[in-house]
Amino acid sequence: MRPGRLTDYPLSVKRADCFVNAPYGFLEEGLIDTFIEQGLQPEIGLEGEILYTRKESDYRKIADLLRKNSLSCTLHAPFFDLAPGAIDYKILTVSRDKLRLAFELISIFQPRAVVCHLAYEENKHGYKLKEWCRHSEVTWRQLAALAASGGSRLMLENTYETNPERHITMLQALDSPHAGFCLDTGHLLAFAHSPWQEWLPAMSPWLGHLHLHDNNGRRDEHLGIGRGKFDFQGLFRFLSRHNLHPLITLEPHSEDDLQVSLRALGLNS
Repeated sequence: MRPGRLTDYPLSVKRADCFVNAPYGFLEEGLIDTFIEQGLQPEIGLEGEILYTRKESDYRKIADLLRKNSLSCTLHAPFFDLAPGAIDYKILTVSRDKLRLAFELISIFQPRAVVCHLAYEENKHGYKLKEWCRHSEVTWRQLAALAASGGSRLMLENTYETNPERHITMLQALDSPHAGFCLDTGHLLAFAHSPWQEWLPAMSPWLGHLHLHDNNGRRDEHLGIGRGKFDFQGLFRFLSRHNLHPLITLEPHSEDDLQVSLRALGLNS
């Protein structure tokens, strides 16, 4: 599909509010230089064993480079193998412990937000909904408090949820200015198979972040804006019409897709 032109996407985006996904290990291996050269701000991914194997001094090297070059960041907490609303208490404890390690980095990186996956799956958790909700709320309440103490915000991202009901329930329960919603466009198309119109009007009171990438509805391809089937024109018109200005993270999996997305938002200069 032809990538969109800037005029196709009626959205005014400030470069200071835009971030690009960047696994922490890649930044260490030299990607940080590319971000600095291009004036890009990273959403630092903390997946895998990073939180177990790095020292505070390692993190500070990256954080100091960003600050020296007047670049901000966001953090993406780990999500593989974690169950923040687990029924099994040992699994729940391990999940909370690892997520807490990510939030302990707030004081070092001073991120604008920390993105986490709500991680609700109806085919599993629907059978134990009350327990899942109770355990999950405790998890996110603890982490929202850590975010608040560090001057940041917790953002709960959609993944396999097919409608916004669980996010609404959780954010209403948390009732915190330090907890918000991250709409992931690629996950809507590939996993939820439901349009943004079923999500965004309901989630607008909590919308604080967007993860922007495209696909063709079959798998999570992480294509550039306009290279798949997602309705970015409609989404951006809604944001403009309702004066919504969330943070934006671009999530391409190639340099070419990054440039396509930056060009679509008028940020490639």
